[in-house]
Amino acid sequence: MKCGHAEELVDASGGRGSTAGGGAVDVTQSLIREQGPKRLATARFPEVTLRWDSPLVAAVARELNQRLRGARLRALLPEFEAHRLSLYFREHTLVIRLHPTHSGLFMLDPVDPPADARPLASKVRAIEAPADERLMVFSLLRVRGSPARADLIIEWIANRHNAILTEGADRTIRMVFRTGTGARPLRPGLDYTLPTLAPRLGADAPDDVTRERWEASLGAVPEGRERRRALVSTFAWTSPINAPALLDPESGHARWQALAGIATGAVAPVPVLLELDRGPQPYVMPIAGVDHAPAATLVDAFQRAAERSAPNLVVTLLPAQLVTRLERYVETLRARCTRLEEERDRLDDPARVQAKGDLLLAHFHEIPRGVERVRLDDFEGRKVWLDLDPTAPPDANARRYYDEAARIRRALERLPGLIRDARGRWQAHADLLDRARTGDAAAAEVEASLPAEGSGPTSGGPTLPYRRYRSSGGLEIRVGRGARRNDDLTFRHSAPDDVWLHARDTAGAHVILRWGRNETPPARDLEEAAVLAALGSKARTSGSVPVDWTLRKYVRKPRKAAPGLVIPDRVKTLFVEPDPALEERLRMD
Repeated sequence: MKCGHAEELVDASGGRGSTAGGGAVDVTQSLIREQGPKRLATARFPEVTLRWDSPLVAAVARELNQRLRGARLRALLPEFEAHRLSLYFREHTLVIRLHPTHSGLFMLDPVDPPADARPLASKVRAIEAPADERLMVFSLLRVRGSPARADLIIEWIANRHNAILTEGADRTIRMVFRTGTGARPLRPGLDYTLPTLAPRLGADAPDDVTRERWEASLGAVPEGRERRRALVSTFAWTSPINAPALLDPESGHARWQALAGIATGAVAPVPVLLELDRGPQPYVMPIAGVDHAPAATLVDAFQRAAERSAPNLVVTLLPAQLVTRLERYVETLRARCTRLEEERDRLDDPARVQAKGDLLLAHFHEIPRGVERVRLDDFEGRKVWLDLDPTAPPDANARRYYDEAARIRRALERLPGLIRDARGRWQAHADLLDRARTGDAAAAEVEASLPAEGSGPTSGGPTLPYRRYRSSGGLEIRVGRGARRNDDLTFRHSAPDDVWLHARDTAGAHVILRWGRNETPPARDLEEAAVLAALGSKARTSGSVPVDWTLRKYVRKPRKAAPGLVIPDRVKTLFVEPDPALEERLRMD
């Protein structure tokens, strides 16, 4: 089957079958001599859009059959979101990429299948492609279990790459990457049906496509797009890749015979990497008028195309989701570095802030009660505006400035070390990501580098009962992950002199501000922890949320109390506004 010859002028091409004439070998060799090896351009392309046509599928299937026929398959790993399928053989690992912009297949070293791979102990009977089709069928014979027959079908149809695993003679679908509806439904439990399309000339008998018939079919068609459309819709093995060369009036038919010979196996392919406008393209033979470089095999050509066109997409045996988790963690660490540096740059001069408190005390009797701002002469005779809490006396306002100066000094002591640590972790994980992308990092190394509380698909969920945040002053804030984990956080992952917080009169997360002192924590850090408590409660959409806080040593759990239910003592209350942007800014992992 092919998905409409007309659309193949834009997307890709397919076809059905052919047997080359006796002169195909000489014609092919003359084409190679005519083109000669060409130097590849050094330009890089942002993404590689490889096309699959029926000659390429047929030649790749034949190459894989020579290498893998009789091989023992241990398991396969479908990664649906990554559009990738890995086949774990005893002697090789075959990675098939089905992504619409960077497809291909890659033969890598053998490794043990990961824990989430699907066992499929079987032997490869054959790898074939139906004539003039963009389908590749891995025929498998199970070494144990039933039914004995299994088929892995790869559909290289433009923009609809698919992989389907079937069982039994009826080809009952057991796994499918892309489901289908309508006239050709593709869902587990249904029988697989081949795509259908009217055959093209020469699919079953290429000798029937004589030069006279070739010229009669194309001679009366106007040149340009219309003739190209007529070529691709009429003759087997043609596609947008080879159509420009086949439309040559003098040599087009001879070139088609050479192509048909390669596609049907009568002639060995001549693997090359074509230099097309959209990027490098693996192909079965040189194309007239197109620069190319020779390749050892077609599989090798795919590897070289990936390395040139998309260096960051070099295929490795690491699970794609694991690499994605590492990419996200690297970005988290980078954002943390930026956040800490911005916090450092925003800090005021603690001496200047403390001087404001000194100034308030020096003018204690001159400051009227109930004002929000006051203008005073500083110790050098300059006019200075000071912000005040109108409900507090001057000495309390002075203490507020002293507390702020002390907080800034603590932050200035802590932030340089935190920034160095964050930069070191960021650089180390960025280096690991580079090695993971080039296949130089093992899965165990990547897994061990990720935070234990990560919730990746294969990690089994978070292992810590809280999420971690870092306040503006550098204090760690822990936010519980639910009722049962709230108890764990409060009574097993906090110290007696840490600060405990919870939104008042509503269900929500327990929050711990790591403090460790028997005194009031800095006002800004306490307020940020209270905002996180409000965001972690059912009152998160309110304009103002009351949040109770006390030292953790004053929190107790009654006997037989429900999960998360505690009784705090010596409670104080803050009113805060839930701010989702603050949660994102303070997040550590």
